[in-house]
Amino acid sequence: MAKKEYHTLVIKIGSSTLTNPKGDLDLASLKHIVAEAAKLNRSGKKALIVTSGAIVTGAKKLGIGKPKTIPEKQAAAAVGQSILMRQYEKAFEKYKITTAQVLLTRDALENHERRQHAKDCISTLQAEGVIPIINENDAVAVEEIKIGDNDTLAAATAKLVGADLLILLTDVDGFFMKSKDGKNFLIEEIKEISPAIKAAAGRPETHLGTGGMLTKIQAAETCVSAGIDVLITNGKKKVSLSAALDRKKIGTYFLAP
Repeated sequence: MAKKEYHTLVIKIGSSTLTNPKGDLDLASLKHIVAEAAKLNRSGKKALIVTSGAIVTGAKKLGIGKPKTIPEKQAAAAVGQSILMRQYEKAFEKYKITTAQVLLTRDALENHERRQHAKDCISTLQAEGVIPIINENDAVAVEEIKIGDNDTLAAATAKLVGADLLILLTDVDGFFMKSKDGKNFLIEEIKEISPAIKAAAGRPETHLGTGGMLTKIQAAETCVSAGIDVLITNGKKKVSLSAALDRKKIGTYFLAP
């Protein structure tokens, strides 16, 4: 079977990729991802970014440690989001690319009219050569309208824009399972998300992000059922995202039927 051609790609950047263990923005990592997204756009592809990191960045700026209450999280998100956007804007300016902030909540994706408005806005931005930088609107989101984690948001965004590929950048090389002798091994392609795959995903392990491997598997399940391929790869290793267009071995691909 011929490999699928990817035209529209959603790149989700996890907190562990965007920040260092101290909670500071990893600008080298951000600039590398921006360079890769710019390269994709120059080649005629459409790249969108779903970014994490607002809360942890804002909390660092405010000096409040890990936020515990909803108001603390909202305040940290409000501060951190502006810091993130300033860095994205500066990084993309090098490639003469304009960026736009798009903040979403669950009700904006579930309500038909609001969903259509969001889709139209993003489509118009792309038609103008703008790269949308998407995040949940954590500064105002409460439980009733909260998406919860950016793996879920990225999958919803991929469906919203009719993407061909969702790239999940994280701090591991892909999806691993244990062999009979107890050793971990990387699975390069998954064509069916079986109960064994879900069981192996386990529980969230990173203290920076709100998700973990389980939410990535759930995001992959959402996408492949909609005909969208998914790649999990290590954002800290500064991989070439263009390599994903040829399905080179840079992580784990979840392939839609």
